[in-house]
Amino acid sequence: MRRLTRRGFLGMAAGSGAAVTVGAAGWSRLAGASTGRVLASAGPLPEPFGVPLPVPPVARPVRRERGADVADVYEVEQREGQLEILPGRRTTVWGYDGIFPGPTFAARSGRRTVLQVRNSLTVPTVTHLHGGVTPPDSDGYPTDLLLPARCSPGQMHEGHGGRTAVGYRSYEYPLPQRAATLWYHDHRMDFSAPQVWRGLAGFFFVGDEEEDRLPLPGGERDIPLMLCDRSFEEDGSFRYPAHGHDAFPDGVLGDVQLVNGAPWPVLEVTAARYRFRLLNASNARRYRLRLVADGGRRGRFVRIGSDGGLLAAPRSLGTVDMAPGERCDVVVDFAGFPLGSRITLGNAAAEGGMRDVMRFHVVRKGRDDSRIPARLAASFERLVPNRAMPARVFDFRRTDTGEGRQMWTINGRPFSTDTVLASPRLGSVERWRFSSDFHHPVHVHLAQFQVVARGGRAPDAGDDGWKDTVDVRPYEVVEVLARFAGYKGRYMLHCHNLEHEDMAMMANFQVV
Repeated sequence: MRRLTRRGFLGMAAGSGAAVTVGAAGWSRLAGASTGRVLASAGPLPEPFGVPLPVPPVARPVRRERGADVADVYEVEQREGQLEILPGRRTTVWGYDGIFPGPTFAARSGRRTVLQVRNSLTVPTVTHLHGGVTPPDSDGYPTDLLLPARCSPGQMHEGHGGRTAVGYRSYEYPLPQRAATLWYHDHRMDFSAPQVWRGLAGFFFVGDEEEDRLPLPGGERDIPLMLCDRSFEEDGSFRYPAHGHDAFPDGVLGDVQLVNGAPWPVLEVTAARYRFRLLNASNARRYRLRLVADGGRRGRFVRIGSDGGLLAAPRSLGTVDMAPGERCDVVVDFAGFPLGSRITLGNAAAEGGMRDVMRFHVVRKGRDDSRIPARLAASFERLVPNRAMPARVFDFRRTDTGEGRQMWTINGRPFSTDTVLASPRLGSVERWRFSSDFHHPVHVHLAQFQVVARGGRAPDAGDDGWKDTVDVRPYEVVEVLARFAGYKGRYMLHCHNLEHEDMAMMANFQVV
């Protein structure tokens, strides 16, 4: 694997015709590009806009525990399922309850949610609640394995810095956090990328009274959109490289765009406002989303929420940038388009057929009592840096580890369960700086943070609000203020390009 230096990167970009300058305008062109390499499907691709948009079912609790610590208890089974993702062909998925995406869990802030997971697959799994303020034993540490139910109980052990269970594990989420769009997915050591690719992912919503009081679109006009790319074999099965770490070290890109598990779907809408909970669940693909109606007319998004919940105030945007793992809540008003209009949600960061994501078709008029208030979250607290804050640097890059081998590392080290790079105090706020030689979406477990600088300048339009994942571009420094609230224990930060994560681009921190 050839090491990518700054000079080599600039030369590569110039050779491809990109306008590379040291200024912000030059870097902005590079910011939208996806990383990784396309894995072409073996069979014919479906025609875009030929299937309706599915919406994942909302899970129902199997029971509610009473007493001093009220809890909603859910059961979910990781198992194979047969789905018609490509018209006329069947795809075997590894799904929560055998579906992809998995069921959506709708929880409440401060109300304990218990997720009882049974593993009926043939491989170990780990479930991580991405964005959750979660106790360490339920956080989904990559070596806290849940072995398949068919394994013998005698195989249960602790090893490699993790806790292992057989067949069944209970994850407890007290949820001491604001309303937000979270998601859950597999986080198994060295195998997150192929197991998420095969379907182990779903939405997890947290609601609270502050959000309930807002007149935002709700009900059938509050729709989650899981964006991801996949490739397929000729028979319709998922295609993923057998040795993805070696053949696709920069990340795997698919050539079929899926939204909620459907290829290039269509949603019929009323001429009214809709809330869309956008999630980039791709392994490596980035999105620069835009709305283009018939005749080339552009639509706009009103951004109302980020990874960690509602913004202080709404923000109107022509495009929305999303790196893997990021979420963005937006409102789109279709009342400004004539009946019969077709509006395409596109991806300006992609090429060819992947420049289309899905389509909206305005088919009816309807009453709309929703609105977007000028102030969204009265409780929103903006963090302010000061010199007393501890400052730490985390450098994400490809490093020569000796014997001609190169790996994705943090601060020059591949991941070890025994190494701790930081020990922040519970309840503290620290200044963390992320630097990079490539595109790396940095995800921090437990902590929520606010971006205060990007490349020595003000944050981008999509950086505002509370976040848990931030895109760090090539040769750029992103500075965040991270709050460590909730629990003491071992947590981690890592690159959310899943192939990079599986190639040891992770690190531990210990909240003390």
